[in-house]
Amino acid sequence: MPYRFTFDLSRISRFFFTEVTRAAYERGMHRRVGKTVQEIIGKFKIQEATGLNLSDAVALLEDLIDVQARNLIERERFIQTKRRALLLPHCSRKFMDNRCKASFDPKIPSYLCAHCSPDCQVGKAELLAKKKGYDVYILPGGSCIPKILNANHYEGIIGVACGEEIRTGGEALKAMNISGQTVPLIKNGCANTAFNIESLSKIL
Repeated sequence: MPYRFTFDLSRISRFFFTEVTRAAYERGMHRRVGKTVQEIIGKFKIQEATGLNLSDAVALLEDLIDVQARNLIERERFIQTKRRALLLPHCSRKFMDNRCKASFDPKIPSYLCAHCSPDCQVGKAELLAKKKGYDVYILPGGSCIPKILNANHYEGIIGVACGEEIRTGGEALKAMNISGQTVPLIKNGCANTAFNIESLSKIL
C-alpha cells in the first residue's frame, strides 16, 4: 500500500474527477494546483466523504490529476498501438482467501482468474479486456511488471493501480518506449480495493 493513508472515493461522483482535470488544465496548474484544489475539495466535500485531512486529500487529488493528464497526453499514441496488455491489481479480487479460486503462476508472473465470482471486479475486467484482444495479468505487486514487459513485446499497456504505483509504472513504460493508459483505484488498501469498471471500459 504505497500511500501512508487509506481512501475510498467510491461515493464521489465521476463528475468530480472530470472537474478536477478540467480546472487544472484551464488554469495551467498541472502538478501545481494548490489553492484551486483546496477549493475543489471544499466544493465536493471530499474531506467529509473520505475522512482524509486536507494535506492527504491534496496529495491524492494531485496524483489523480497527474493520472488524467498523462492519459490525455498519451491517448492518441496509445490508440495507434496493436499489441496490448492490461495489468490488474490482485487486491481488487472479491476474495483474498481460499474462496478465490485463482492460481498464481510465478513463471508469468500472474494470477490466473478462475471466474469463481460473477461480481468480482478483477474477473469482470479480465473478460472485458480479453474480448478486445488484450493479454491480462493479475499482479501481486509492481515488482512483477518489469519481468512481464521484458518477456513480451507490448506496444500499449493499461494499468490499474493507486497513484504512486501508476507513477512508478509510468516511468518504466517511458524507459521502454511503451505507450500507457491508467485507471486509478477509487479505494485503496491491502485488500478489497476498487476501481471504476466504466472508466476501464472507456480506456480499453
